[in-house]
Amino acid sequence: MYEPIRTKSVHSTMAGPASDFPHRSREEELDIQLAGHLAALLAVTDELRAASPSGDLDTTAERLAAEVTRLRGGHPPVRMSAAPADEDAMTLHRRAHALAGRALLVAASRADTAAAILAAEQMDVHAAALEPRELASH
Repeated sequence: MYEPIRTKSVHSTMAGPASDFPHRSREEELDIQLAGHLAALLAVTDELRAASPSGDLDTTAERLAAEVTRLRGGHPPVRMSAAPADEDAMTLHRRAHALAGRALLVAASRADTAAAILAAEQMDVHAAALEPRELASH
């Protein structure tokens, strides 16, 4: 039913010789993924800071920058300028909530407690910002 493979695999195998390109471990791949999610969350946080400055957002941005720097082996993230956000605050909070959720998943699979706590806190902050104001007043 299936035709057998007739050519040699282009992928290296355990029995085959080592290839010329570098391989990353699962942990390194997760570090890269987690740093990416946290850097994206930092960018959204910076947009929120530009739209409505807050000491809490400043603290969060610094904590996110420190985590990204740690995950990238001491290389700090590129920060956006203080230009105002093009999107409304609710859209930014939705995006930040989703990014924090992705970061939490990767941090949990990587067993990175510090990053997981930070991501979970940010999910809570942005979920609270998204709650309808009417429910809070009743």
